[in-house]
Amino acid sequence: MDEPLVLGIETSCDETGIGIVRGRTLLADAIASSVDEHARFGGVVPEVASRAHLEAMVPTLDRACETAGVRLEDVDAIAVTSGPGLAGALLVGVAAAKALAIGLGKPLHGVNHLAAHVAVDQLEHGPLPEPCLALLVSGGHSSLLRVDDVTAGVDPLGATIDDAAGEAFDKIARLLGLGFPGGPHVDRAAASGSSVAIDFPRGLTGRRDLERHRFDFSFSGLKTAVARWVEARERAGEPVPVEDVAASFQEAVCDVLVRKTLDAAAATGVEDLLIGGGVAANSRLRAMAVERAERVGVRVRVPRPGLCTDNGAMVAALGAEAVRRGRAPSALDLPADSSLPVTEVLT
Repeated sequence: MDEPLVLGIETSCDETGIGIVRGRTLLADAIASSVDEHARFGGVVPEVASRAHLEAMVPTLDRACETAGVRLEDVDAIAVTSGPGLAGALLVGVAAAKALAIGLGKPLHGVNHLAAHVAVDQLEHGPLPEPCLALLVSGGHSSLLRVDDVTAGVDPLGATIDDAAGEAFDKIARLLGLGFPGGPHVDRAAASGSSVAIDFPRGLTGRRDLERHRFDFSFSGLKTAVARWVEARERAGEPVPVEDVAASFQEAVCDVLVRKTLDAAAATGVEDLLIGGGVAANSRLRAMAVERAERVGVRVRVPRPGLCTDNGAMVAALGAEAVRRGRAPSALDLPADSSLPVTEVLT
Protein backbone atom coordinates (compact mmCIF):
# COMPACT_ATOMS: atom_id res chain seq x y z
CA MET A 1 0.00 0.00 0.00
CA ASP A 2 0.99 3.63 -0.40
CA GLU A 3 2.42 5.32 2.66
CA PRO A 4 -0.57 6.38 4.82
CA LEU A 5 -1.29 10.09 5.29
CA VAL A 6 -2.22 10.44 8.96
CA LEU A 7 -3.28 13.42 11.03
CA GLY A 8 -2.39 13.30 14.73
CA ILE A 9 -3.97 15.26 17.58
CA GLU A 10 -2.22 15.73 20.93
CA THR A 11 -3.89 17.50 23.88
CA SER A 12 -2.71 15.56 26.94
CA CYS A 13 -1.35 18.58 28.83
CA ASP A 14 -0.70 22.21 27.88
CA GLU A 15 0.23 21.91 24.19
CA THR A 16 -2.30 21.66 21.39
CA GLY A 17 -0.37 19.68 18.80
CA ILE A 18 -1.46 18.79 15.28
CA GLY A 19 0.91 16.67 13.22
CA ILE A 20 0.61 15.35 9.68
CA VAL A 21 2.84 12.56 8.43
CA ARG A 22 3.04 10.47 5.30
CA GLY A 23 4.42 7.16 6.46
CA ARG A 24 7.59 8.14 8.32
CA THR A 25 7.90 11.56 6.67
CA LEU A 26 6.88 14.60 8.71
CA LEU A 27 4.84 17.10 6.69
CA ALA A 28 3.60 19.41 9.45
CA ASP A 29 4.01 19.84 13.19
CA ALA A 30 1.84 22.72 14.38
CA ILE A 31 1.79 23.54 18.09
CA ALA A 32 -0.12 26.07 20.19
CA SER A 33 1.16 26.19 23.75
CA SER A 34 -0.62 27.59 26.79
CA VAL A 35 2.53 27.42 28.95
CA ASP A 36 2.65 31.19 29.44
CA GLU A 37 -0.84 31.10 30.95
CA HIS A 38 0.31 28.52 33.52
CA ALA A 39 3.66 30.12 34.34
CA ARG A 40 2.23 32.55 36.88
CA PHE A 41 0.78 29.60 38.82
CA GLY A 42 4.07 27.69 38.79
CA GLY A 43 2.44 24.66 37.19
CA VAL A 44 -0.23 23.51 34.77
CA VAL A 45 -3.82 24.38 35.72
CA PRO A 46 -6.07 21.69 34.13
CA GLU A 47 -9.08 23.96 33.54
CA VAL A 48 -6.92 26.61 31.88
CA ALA A 49 -5.31 23.96 29.66
CA SER A 50 -8.66 22.55 28.57
CA ARG A 51 -10.03 25.96 27.55
CA ALA A 52 -6.81 26.76 25.71
CA HIS A 53 -7.17 23.54 23.70
CA LEU A 54 -10.73 24.47 22.75
CA GLU A 55 -9.62 27.86 21.50
CA ALA A 56 -6.54 26.59 19.66
CA MET A 57 -7.89 23.44 17.99
CA VAL A 58 -9.31 24.81 14.74
CA PRO A 59 -6.57 27.42 14.07
CA THR A 60 -3.88 24.81 14.72
CA LEU A 61 -5.59 22.31 12.42
CA ASP A 62 -5.76 24.94 9.69
CA ARG A 63 -2.10 25.83 10.15
CA ALA A 64 -0.99 22.20 9.95
CA CYS A 65 -2.95 21.54 6.76
CA GLU A 66 -1.58 24.70 5.17
CA THR A 67 2.00 23.75 6.10
CA ALA A 68 1.59 20.20 4.79
CA GLY A 69 -0.19 21.34 1.65
CA VAL A 70 -3.08 18.93 2.18
CA ARG A 71 -6.80 19.16 2.81
CA LEU A 72 -8.49 17.39 5.71
CA GLU A 73 -10.34 15.14 3.27
CA ASP A 74 -6.98 13.93 1.90
CA VAL A 75 -5.94 12.14 5.10
CA ASP A 76 -6.25 8.37 5.37
CA ALA A 77 -6.73 8.20 9.15
CA ILE A 78 -7.05 10.29 12.29
CA ALA A 79 -4.91 9.50 15.35
CA VAL A 80 -5.39 11.03 18.78
CA THR A 81 -3.86 10.76 22.24
CA SER A 82 -6.50 9.02 24.34
CA GLY A 83 -4.31 8.86 27.47
CA PRO A 84 -2.60 9.22 29.80
CA GLY A 85 -2.84 12.91 30.65
CA LEU A 86 -5.17 15.53 32.10
CA ALA A 87 -8.75 14.29 31.80
CA GLY A 88 -10.30 17.53 30.56
CA ALA A 89 -7.48 18.23 28.13
CA LEU A 90 -7.67 14.72 26.69
CA LEU A 91 -11.42 15.05 26.21
CA VAL A 92 -10.96 18.07 23.93
CA GLY A 93 -8.62 16.19 21.63
CA VAL A 94 -10.62 12.96 21.62
CA ALA A 95 -13.86 14.84 20.87
CA ALA A 96 -12.20 16.73 18.02
CA ALA A 97 -10.77 13.51 16.58
CA LYS A 98 -14.15 11.76 16.72
CA ALA A 99 -15.82 14.71 14.98
CA LEU A 100 -13.21 14.64 12.21
CA ALA A 101 -13.41 10.86 11.83
CA ILE A 102 -17.20 10.95 11.53
CA GLY A 103 -17.32 14.04 9.32
CA LEU A 104 -14.60 12.83 6.95
CA GLY A 105 -15.51 9.16 7.06
CA LYS A 106 -11.98 8.19 8.15
CA PRO A 107 -10.80 5.52 10.61
CA LEU A 108 -9.94 6.68 14.13
CA HIS A 109 -6.92 5.43 16.08
CA GLY A 110 -6.65 6.20 19.79
CA VAL A 111 -3.02 5.96 20.87
CA ASN A 112 -1.02 5.97 24.08
CA HIS A 113 0.90 9.18 24.75
CA LEU A 114 3.97 7.34 26.06
CA ALA A 115 4.21 4.96 23.10
CA ALA A 116 3.87 7.97 20.80
CA HIS A 117 7.03 9.44 22.38
CA VAL A 118 8.77 6.26 21.20
CA ALA A 119 7.28 6.25 17.70
CA VAL A 120 8.21 9.87 16.94
CA ASP A 121 11.88 8.95 16.59
CA GLN A 122 11.00 7.16 13.34
CA LEU A 123 10.35 10.54 11.76
CA GLU A 124 14.00 11.46 12.29
CA HIS A 125 16.02 8.25 12.38
CA GLY A 126 13.89 5.74 10.45
CA PRO A 127 12.36 2.44 11.59
CA LEU A 128 12.89 1.49 15.22
CA PRO A 129 15.24 -1.38 16.00
CA GLU A 130 13.25 -4.35 17.28
CA PRO A 131 13.69 -4.85 20.12
CA CYS A 132 14.86 -1.62 21.72
CA LEU A 133 14.82 -0.09 25.17
CA ALA A 134 12.96 3.17 25.63
CA LEU A 135 13.62 5.58 28.48
CA LEU A 136 10.68 7.98 28.62
CA VAL A 137 11.16 10.97 30.89
CA SER A 138 8.66 13.80 31.09
CA GLY A 139 6.73 15.92 33.56
CA GLY A 140 4.50 13.08 34.68
CA HIS A 141 6.39 9.96 33.70
CA SER A 142 9.76 8.31 34.15
CA SER A 143 9.41 4.92 32.50
CA LEU A 144 11.77 2.25 31.24
CA LEU A 145 10.27 0.03 28.55
CA ARG A 146 11.26 -2.84 26.32
CA VAL A 147 9.71 -2.28 22.89
CA ASP A 148 9.40 -5.23 20.51
CA ASP A 149 6.69 -3.67 18.35
CA VAL A 150 5.75 -0.05 19.04
CA THR A 151 2.13 -0.77 18.09
CA ALA A 152 1.80 -3.74 20.43
CA GLY A 153 4.81 -5.10 22.26
CA VAL A 154 5.58 -2.59 24.99
CA ASP A 155 6.83 -4.25 28.17
CA PRO A 156 7.34 -2.02 31.25
CA LEU A 157 10.59 -2.76 33.10
CA GLY A 158 10.51 0.14 35.56
CA ALA A 159 8.76 3.39 36.40
CA THR A 160 8.78 6.22 38.90
CA ILE A 161 7.40 5.36 42.33
CA ASP A 162 6.87 9.01 43.32
CA ASP A 163 7.96 12.22 41.58
CA ALA A 164 8.86 11.88 37.91
CA ALA A 165 12.06 13.53 36.67
CA GLY A 166 10.20 16.41 35.01
CA GLU A 167 8.22 17.13 38.18
CA ALA A 168 11.46 17.29 40.14
CA PHE A 169 12.92 19.76 37.63
CA ASP A 170 9.84 21.98 37.97
CA LYS A 171 9.95 21.91 41.78
CA ILE A 172 13.68 22.64 42.00
CA ALA A 173 13.35 25.47 39.47
CA ARG A 174 10.63 27.00 41.63
CA LEU A 175 12.81 26.58 44.74
CA LEU A 176 15.70 28.35 43.03
CA GLY A 177 13.55 31.17 41.67
CA LEU A 178 13.88 30.03 38.07
CA GLY A 179 11.06 29.95 35.52
CA PHE A 180 8.41 27.45 34.47
CA PRO A 181 8.63 24.89 32.99
CA GLY A 182 11.67 24.06 35.07
CA GLY A 183 13.63 21.77 32.75
CA PRO A 184 15.02 24.34 30.30
CA HIS A 185 15.73 26.87 33.07
CA VAL A 186 17.62 24.37 35.23
CA ASP A 187 19.56 23.17 32.17
CA ARG A 188 20.65 26.73 31.34
CA ALA A 189 21.60 27.55 34.94
CA ALA A 190 23.53 24.28 35.26
CA ALA A 191 25.72 25.21 32.30
CA SER A 192 27.42 27.84 34.51
CA GLY A 193 27.65 25.65 37.61
CA SER A 194 29.65 22.72 38.93
CA SER A 195 28.04 19.29 38.78
CA VAL A 196 30.28 18.04 41.61
CA ALA A 197 29.86 21.01 43.95
CA ILE A 198 27.19 19.25 46.04
CA ASP A 199 26.81 15.49 46.50
CA PHE A 200 23.05 15.04 46.27
CA PRO A 201 21.58 11.53 46.80
CA ARG A 202 20.83 9.07 44.01
CA GLY A 203 17.43 7.56 44.73
CA LEU A 204 16.84 3.78 44.68
CA THR A 205 20.50 2.95 44.01
CA GLY A 206 21.36 1.35 47.37
CA ARG A 207 21.78 -2.42 47.57
CA ARG A 208 18.43 -3.08 49.27
CA ASP A 209 16.61 -0.68 46.94
CA LEU A 210 18.07 -2.42 43.90
CA GLU A 211 16.74 -5.76 45.12
CA ARG A 212 13.15 -4.48 45.01
CA HIS A 213 13.33 -1.55 42.59
CA ARG A 214 16.21 -2.34 40.27
CA PHE A 215 14.78 -0.48 37.29
CA ASP A 216 12.43 1.92 39.12
CA PHE A 217 13.02 5.61 39.75
CA SER A 218 12.46 7.94 42.70
CA PHE A 219 13.19 11.66 42.78
CA SER A 220 11.18 12.72 45.82
CA GLY A 221 14.10 12.22 48.21
CA LEU A 222 16.44 14.13 45.91
CA LYS A 223 13.97 17.02 45.76
CA THR A 224 13.78 17.09 49.56
CA ALA A 225 17.57 16.95 49.90
CA VAL A 226 17.99 19.93 47.59
CA ALA A 227 15.33 21.90 49.47
CA ARG A 228 16.98 21.20 52.84
CA TRP A 229 20.42 22.17 51.51
CA VAL A 230 19.07 25.48 50.19
CA GLU A 231 17.14 26.18 53.41
CA ALA A 232 20.27 25.54 55.50
CA ARG A 233 22.22 28.08 53.45
CA GLU A 234 19.44 30.63 53.80
CA ARG A 235 19.18 30.09 57.58
CA ALA A 236 22.91 30.65 57.86
CA GLY A 237 22.56 33.91 55.95
CA GLU A 238 24.79 32.61 53.15
CA PRO A 239 24.10 33.14 49.45
CA VAL A 240 22.67 30.18 47.52
CA PRO A 241 24.89 29.23 44.54
CA VAL A 242 22.00 28.71 42.15
CA GLU A 243 24.13 27.48 39.25
CA ASP A 244 25.97 24.92 41.39
CA VAL A 245 22.73 23.65 42.94
CA ALA A 246 21.15 23.34 39.49
CA ALA A 247 24.16 21.51 38.05
CA SER A 248 24.54 19.13 41.00
CA PHE A 249 20.80 18.37 41.04
CA GLN A 250 20.74 17.80 37.28
CA GLU A 251 23.76 15.50 37.52
CA ALA A 252 22.03 13.39 40.17
CA VAL A 253 18.89 12.99 38.06
CA CYS A 254 20.78 12.13 34.87
CA ASP A 255 23.15 9.76 36.67
CA VAL A 256 20.28 7.68 38.02
CA LEU A 257 18.36 7.65 34.73
CA VAL A 258 21.35 6.57 32.67
CA ARG A 259 22.77 4.15 35.24
CA LYS A 260 19.52 2.20 35.61
CA THR A 261 18.81 2.25 31.87
CA LEU A 262 22.18 0.80 30.95
CA ASP A 263 21.78 -1.79 33.70
CA ALA A 264 18.50 -2.80 32.04
CA ALA A 265 20.26 -3.00 28.67
CA ALA A 266 22.84 -5.35 30.15
CA ALA A 267 20.18 -7.47 31.87
CA THR A 268 18.02 -7.84 28.76
CA GLY A 269 20.77 -7.98 26.15
CA VAL A 270 19.13 -5.17 24.15
CA GLU A 271 21.71 -3.03 22.38
CA ASP A 272 19.55 -0.13 21.13
CA LEU A 273 18.28 2.65 23.38
CA LEU A 274 15.76 5.35 22.57
CA ILE A 275 15.27 8.33 24.90
CA GLY A 276 12.05 10.33 24.59
CA GLY A 277 9.78 12.74 26.45
CA GLY A 278 10.30 16.35 27.42
CA VAL A 279 13.28 15.72 29.73
CA ALA A 280 15.04 14.04 26.79
CA ALA A 281 15.69 17.58 25.56
CA ASN A 282 18.03 18.08 28.54
CA SER A 283 21.56 18.61 27.27
CA ARG A 284 23.30 16.78 30.12
CA LEU A 285 21.05 13.70 29.84
CA ARG A 286 21.68 13.46 26.11
CA ALA A 287 25.46 13.81 26.47
CA MET A 288 25.77 11.45 29.44
CA ALA A 289 23.64 8.75 27.80
CA VAL A 290 25.68 8.78 24.60
CA GLU A 291 29.02 8.85 26.45
CA ARG A 292 28.25 6.00 28.84
CA ALA A 293 26.38 3.90 26.28
CA GLU A 294 29.31 3.97 23.87
CA ARG A 295 31.51 2.41 26.55
CA VAL A 296 29.26 -0.64 26.81
CA GLY A 297 28.32 -1.02 23.14
CA VAL A 298 24.77 0.35 23.34
CA ARG A 299 23.51 2.51 20.47
CA VAL A 300 21.51 5.61 21.46
CA ARG A 301 18.80 7.42 19.51
CA VAL A 302 17.30 10.69 20.74
CA PRO A 303 14.93 12.83 18.65
CA ARG A 304 15.76 16.49 18.22
CA PRO A 305 14.53 18.56 21.19
CA GLY A 306 11.44 19.85 19.34
CA LEU A 307 10.18 16.29 18.92
CA CYS A 308 10.88 15.35 22.56
CA THR A 309 8.28 17.69 24.03
CA ASP A 310 4.58 16.97 23.45
CA ASN A 311 3.53 17.36 19.81
CA GLY A 312 1.05 16.10 17.26
CA ALA A 313 3.77 14.60 15.07
CA MET A 314 4.40 11.81 17.56
CA VAL A 315 0.72 10.88 17.60
CA ALA A 316 0.57 10.89 13.81
CA ALA A 317 3.74 8.78 13.69
CA LEU A 318 2.26 6.07 15.92
CA GLY A 319 -1.04 6.25 14.03
CA ALA A 320 0.75 5.80 10.71
CA GLU A 321 2.64 2.79 12.08
CA ALA A 322 -0.66 1.29 13.26
CA VAL A 323 -2.16 1.75 9.78
CA ARG A 324 0.94 0.30 8.10
CA ARG A 325 0.82 -2.79 10.32
CA GLY A 326 -2.90 -3.29 9.74
CA ARG A 327 -3.99 -2.63 13.31
CA ALA A 328 -7.75 -2.35 13.78
CA PRO A 329 -9.08 1.20 14.25
CA SER A 330 -10.71 2.33 17.48
CA ALA A 331 -14.43 2.39 18.06
CA LEU A 332 -16.18 5.75 17.91
CA ASP A 333 -17.02 5.49 21.61
CA LEU A 334 -13.26 5.76 22.31
CA PRO A 335 -12.83 7.11 25.87
CA ALA A 336 -10.28 9.57 27.20
CA ASP A 337 -8.39 7.69 29.91
CA SER A 338 -6.23 9.90 32.14
CA SER A 339 -4.52 6.86 33.69
CA LEU A 340 -4.13 4.73 30.57
CA PRO A 341 -1.40 2.11 31.25
CA VAL A 342 1.58 2.08 28.91
CA THR A 343 0.85 -1.55 28.01
CA GLU A 344 -2.28 -0.36 26.14
CA VAL A 345 -0.59 1.18 23.11
CA LEU A 346 -3.67 1.37 20.90
CA THR A 347 -7.13 1.86 22.39
